[in-house]
Amino acid sequence: MDLEKAYQELSDFLEPDQILQQESMRKHTSFRIGGPVDLMVLPAKVEQIQRALEILRDCNVPLMVMGNGSNLLVKDKGIRGAVIKIADRFSRTEVKGETILAQAGILLSALSRLALKSSLKGLEFASGIPGTLGGAVTMNAGAYGGEMKDVIKWVSILDEDGKIKILEKEELALGYRTSIIQNTKKIVLEVFMQLNKGDYLESKALIQELTRRRQEKQPLSYPSAGSAFKRPVGYYAGKLIQDAGLKGMRVGDAQISEKHSGFIINLGNATACDVIKLIEKAKIKVKEQTGVELHPEVRIVGED
Repeated sequence: MDLEKAYQELSDFLEPDQILQQESMRKHTSFRIGGPVDLMVLPAKVEQIQRALEILRDCNVPLMVMGNGSNLLVKDKGIRGAVIKIADRFSRTEVKGETILAQAGILLSALSRLALKSSLKGLEFASGIPGTLGGAVTMNAGAYGGEMKDVIKWVSILDEDGKIKILEKEELALGYRTSIIQNTKKIVLEVFMQLNKGDYLESKALIQELTRRRQEKQPLSYPSAGSAFKRPVGYYAGKLIQDAGLKGMRVGDAQISEKHSGFIINLGNATACDVIKLIEKAKIKVKEQTGVELHPEVRIVGED
């Protein structure tokens, strides 16, 4: 791994604020947890992503791609290698009729607002999901009865060879919190969505109602990565954890939320180690009491 060479070559075509060294991942995750990454790249164009991939591959630098870090737990020693963060610099949108074409870095909340402004319905469910569009497609994000698969028509990606390809909705294998993109080196670039003409006031009222429900039930005032566990078939992870007597359990500054047991929150100075220990305690206790296996929804990366 030749980090110095990679940094010099990346610096030839990126602005200084687009390539960061020893950047704390606490700044880039909703958990506000994580050690430093050796190199962070913040691209604004497809060509920059492609060139960065070439350089990092040639320099044997391990690579991870992320969005807004809303579903990410970075371990305390950080990430060796490089992270390409596809976020607000890569977030252009275009509305035509009842369709939206958007780059992967736009926040889902911003995308939902754009649909509302355009009197299009179908993205109300996304108004309170904190991630980016690319991440939402990758995990088929959803809430309150809506999922990304309901609106996607096609997605453009960079494949493992750095080539742009179009994947139709049927090719994405979108399921519960999963897609064909997960666990691959494919990178979402753009998403083409088909919505329906709606009524502005009705959509606004629905968004306000969903916001009220989130605020009432979820611990939004603390850093977290949203739901800590995937929903087991036939059960709710939060109820299983609560029934196991784990509501409010702490390890260091990591806590199973007293407001919603499906969330693990950072009370201030939680470490990734704290969170991982709490995840394991919840998995073991629930398995012992119910026989149900919990699987983390949060993506855990980096070095211990």
